Amino acid sequence: MDSKGQITIDYLISITVFMFAVIFVFNYTTGIFTPFHSNSDEVTLVADRTSTVLVEKVLNEGDETVPNMVNSVKVDDFFAGLDDNYENTVYQLGLDGSYLRYDLNVTLENETGMINTTGKVIPSGVNVGQTKRIVLLKDAGTGNTEVAIMSFRVW
Repeated sequence: MDSKGQITIDYLISITVFMFAVIFVFNYTTGIFTPFHSNSDEVTLVADRTSTVLVEKVLNEGDETVPNMVNSVKVDDFFAGLDDNYENTVYQLGLDGSYLRYDLNVTLENETGMINTTGKVIPSGVNVGQTKRIVLLKDAGTGNTEVAIMSFRVW
C-alpha cells in the first residue's frame, strides 16, 4: 500500500503548471532582448540593392546577353565621382533618406589584387552589409574583358 498521498493526476497537473511557467519565462526573456538585435540583415539587403542598381544599370556595358558586363570607363567615372562628390552619389543611389542614412564603400579587384577602391573608410564596431558581384570588366579601348570582383559594403 502506498502511503505517500500522491495521486497520478496531482503529479500530472504539477508538471503541466511547471512546464507552462518555464515556457512563459523563456518567451518573456527573449522579448526583452529584441531591441538589441543587430540590423545586419537590413544593411545586407541595402548592399544587395545597391550592387544590383550599379552593376546592372549604372555601370552596365549595355549588352543584354551579358548582364554583369561593366564598362571600364563608366567604372572609372563612378569611382572618381564617388570620391569627388560622395554626398550626391549616395543620395542618387537612395542611401540618404529622411530617416536613415547609409554609407558606402566599393572595391574592385581581380586575380592579381585590388584595382580600385572608393567611398568612406569602414569604421570598426558597426554592422556592415556586404555583397560581392563577379563582373566582366570590358576595356572600352581594346574591347578585352577580364573577370573582376566588385565588393559593395554598406553600414
